[in-house]
Amino acid sequence: MNLMTFNGYFDNAATSFPKPPSVAAASAVYLNEIGGPYGRSAYGRALEVSRAVEGARSQLADLFGVKDSARIVFAMNATQAVNTVLFGLDLKDAHVLVSPLEHNAVMRPLAELERTGLCRFEVLPHAPDGLVDLEGIGRALTPGTALVVVNHMSNVNGLIQPVAQIKETIGEIPLLVDGAQSAGNLALNLEEWGIDFFAFTGHKGLLGPTGTGGLYIRRPERLRPLLYGGTGSRSDSFEMPEFSPDRFEAGTHNIAGIFGLSAALADRPDARHEEADFIRLIDKIRRLKSYRLLVAEDGGRQGRLFSLCHRSLPSSEVARRLFERHKIETRSGLHCAPLAHRTLGTFPDGTVRIAASPYHTPGDFVRLFEALEDIGG
Repeated sequence: MNLMTFNGYFDNAATSFPKPPSVAAASAVYLNEIGGPYGRSAYGRALEVSRAVEGARSQLADLFGVKDSARIVFAMNATQAVNTVLFGLDLKDAHVLVSPLEHNAVMRPLAELERTGLCRFEVLPHAPDGLVDLEGIGRALTPGTALVVVNHMSNVNGLIQPVAQIKETIGEIPLLVDGAQSAGNLALNLEEWGIDFFAFTGHKGLLGPTGTGGLYIRRPERLRPLLYGGTGSRSDSFEMPEFSPDRFEAGTHNIAGIFGLSAALADRPDARHEEADFIRLIDKIRRLKSYRLLVAEDGGRQGRLFSLCHRSLPSSEVARRLFERHKIETRSGLHCAPLAHRTLGTFPDGTVRIAASPYHTPGDFVRLFEALEDIGG
């Protein structure tokens, strides 16, 4: 993409684009020049790979406010990380509370656990925009509540949940935070906040490759592995190693992807717009009578994405016209988050989602607004 021209890619909540040029270059260096396994051998190139993977783990720990990088476990994506927690905890006969804006990465495995009779779940009390009601949490807790799950930053309306305050309110009950949208987009301090589990992906706000991500585990001894297999350590035993991260990293890693993710972490671009530019875009769209905006009621809890729906056109038609008339790329529909859309009153048609990246300029926001105005402002 020529970044001197209009950047019409607003689907960054699905996957970020463009990536820093160093991302592809670093993956290519591994594939074309270094090669070798991680954690399996002791010759030069294998040791170089192992150092690089551990370096990426340390970069993530620093970014997330975690002192011990061994508590950062690599996974294919945030979905695998969430499944590691939901199927790795002892949730038999348990009560689980979820936020009202959860993605299907949480809801589908939870529904399966409920279907098979292992646990039951309920939605936390909340405001109309999905903000969890801190005062209502106490009323929702039961003696059997074994886990609370919160989507840190909604992939539908961009609302940022107060995860530190939620953890303070629930005390020793474990908190799983879905950070698929917040990692790379929000400042994080997981240890200070007392977060028990934090699932993240590499290909959204972190600007890395697809097929990368992972899980922060505050107390690894609480969790069974999701996958079992070779780790390169304790190979004399049929049992998985007891120590993290090896206990949760069976099989060969996406090493080329981790090289790319490490490059993205080291080479994050400066944003080409200010937060005020994004808020100004929202305020301008709010004045277009043909659209309904889905945003956080409190502007201080607004992430760099939001949704809208036209008052007479289906969301799919709005997205089609944006692309065909203006070369603006968005996602329409339910965004794999039907619970969120039920909460926000946009089920089953869904919305058109607008998700910015550091590469967007104020001029790109002007062009987007003009396109929405043209389609039916």
